[in-house]
Amino acid sequence: MNNRLIASSALASVLALGLLGHANAADEKAKEKCFGIATAGQNDCANASGSHSCAGQSKVDKGADEWKYVAKGTCASLGGKTAEEAKKK
Repeated sequence: MNNRLIASSALASVLALGLLGHANAADEKAKEKCFGIATAGQNDCANASGSHSCAGQSKVDKGADEWKYVAKGTCASLGGKTAEEAKKK
């Protein structure tokens, strides 16, 4: 009986993780990187110039090479640039 409970729990965990993976993938598709809107220490990851490689390491507000994830289609209204626009400089 105990082995059956362990096996059922393991299967339920695997199925739940699979569903979470799909939810995260869908969530990321609804977002885009928006450059030039992050405040100091509030960037989401490495900057475009390569001077740092982690979230929260921006030193200035609204640095042109710093970015945050925003809802797709809202970047321009926030005063930022999409990744393609930021590459053109």
